[in-house]
Amino acid sequence: MAADHRGTAQDTAHALRTDVLVVGAGPAGLMLACELGLGGAEVTVLDERPGPTTESRATTLHARTMEILDSRGLLDVLGTPPCEPRGHFGGIGLDLTLPSSHPGQWKVPQGRTEELLQDRAAELGADLRRSHRLTGLTSGPDGVSADALGPEGPVRFSARYLVGCDGEDSTVRRLVGADFPGRDAVRELLRADVSGIRTPDRRFLRLPDGLAISATRDGVTRVMVHAFGSRARHRAGAPDFAEVVEAWKRVTGEDIGHGVPLWINAFGDAGRQLDRYRHGRILFAGDAAHQQMPSGGQALNLGVQDSFNLGWKLAAEIRGDAPDGLLDSYHTERHAVGADVLANIRAQSRLLLGGPEIEPVRAIVAELIALDDVRTRLAGAISGLAVRYDLGDGGDHPLLGLRLPPAGLTRLADGGATTVRTAELLRRGTGVLLDLGADPAPGGLAAAARDVHRVVRVSARPAPGSPLRAGEALLVRPDGHVAWAGRSTGDPALHTALRRWFGEPDRARTAPHQSTATAAAR
Repeated sequence: MAADHRGTAQDTAHALRTDVLVVGAGPAGLMLACELGLGGAEVTVLDERPGPTTESRATTLHARTMEILDSRGLLDVLGTPPCEPRGHFGGIGLDLTLPSSHPGQWKVPQGRTEELLQDRAAELGADLRRSHRLTGLTSGPDGVSADALGPEGPVRFSARYLVGCDGEDSTVRRLVGADFPGRDAVRELLRADVSGIRTPDRRFLRLPDGLAISATRDGVTRVMVHAFGSRARHRAGAPDFAEVVEAWKRVTGEDIGHGVPLWINAFGDAGRQLDRYRHGRILFAGDAAHQQMPSGGQALNLGVQDSFNLGWKLAAEIRGDAPDGLLDSYHTERHAVGADVLANIRAQSRLLLGGPEIEPVRAIVAELIALDDVRTRLAGAISGLAVRYDLGDGGDHPLLGLRLPPAGLTRLADGGATTVRTAELLRRGTGVLLDLGADPAPGGLAAAARDVHRVVRVSARPAPGSPLRAGEALLVRPDGHVAWAGRSTGDPALHTALRRWFGEPDRARTAPHQSTATAAAR
């Protein structure tokens, strides 16, 4: 039976049809549109805003997100933004340097990230409809009908799937009535970008009356302040500048009231997460699926990485070649990651916004962070580099479930050899069966790569000092995570993994695609 979500009409005869309707054109929604387009799905994106954000929101891309952009060739357009190797955990300095092609945190304004992804989504055929507000939904076993109000009046859309990427105040989530358990904010940080003031740069400076953060770039100073003992307020909109001025003076003794506020907001330490990221034909990604304090830039990155996991799976579902359970694995994998991130952010919020009573705990954490094992664990969590999906009974190889590590390869093809990076193998969004000189068992690698849809076989040898081992083979999913690894291509687990992630062989359908994908990957 169809679920009518608050007043949507049932007639879809005149609806605009698409494979996937994405609601929200922030980084998560646009990343999803890119991945769906790359996988061959028709995508329409709705967003209430007239264009990419002009507000100075998230400004950090972490190492895993940079690797993702690299794997799709987007860094060629983005260029090389400023990089800061040090981040923080709850306001305590933390070296984020880990083995990666892009270690550290990279400073990219959210608006630039949105422009980058919007342009790529358009290149891949996405239909982006700005100034469209979602007003109702009807979902059934075969698809979703959605009503929106656009610049020229009401519009109806009919889609096989709908994905809510519309932020922590998600309209999709409200219309579906999805449970969003968690806790309300107790403490909050006031944040403002102000011109015309002079104040020393402060990095998580704890003063007797509160926390003060300030940094000036291009004549604009971002200030963030929390007065110890203050409580989060229920807000219908942004704080008044007078509230920021008063809190800043209380904590620092400085008067910034003569400055010109360019942007103001407040964010609290609320933490919520959907019980289910999938509700039939409706799915959720990014802040629509989880609400958290944006500590250390994790919120934007978590959302982009949600979409990178979901996109190839949903595209396979649209094409009709997804194996059973593939789409449901999105919830299984990303809900666990989201829960871990919410837990580390909750710990950080206590360290960051707690008053003098938290100082003994901060001192102990600072001592622990100086230990390399602890630093590596925390840096891996914040950067996203430590994400390891539980792939069940797939063996005990150290790379299983992790992302394919950045490495140089000598690629062997057509009797010649070329130098290539692992990220470049993922440009087309297909699976990769990477042969590093594994035992060529009869009926092994060549047959497996030939028969399974959207998997490209690559023969290569690792460069000296590579984290990859000569004499092995790896099956890599389109999102870069290793689904199987071993020394023999006759391993039955390889064929099990191929079918689990890419479906049953279909020579008649896949042979032309295999040839095209292989040629494009060379």
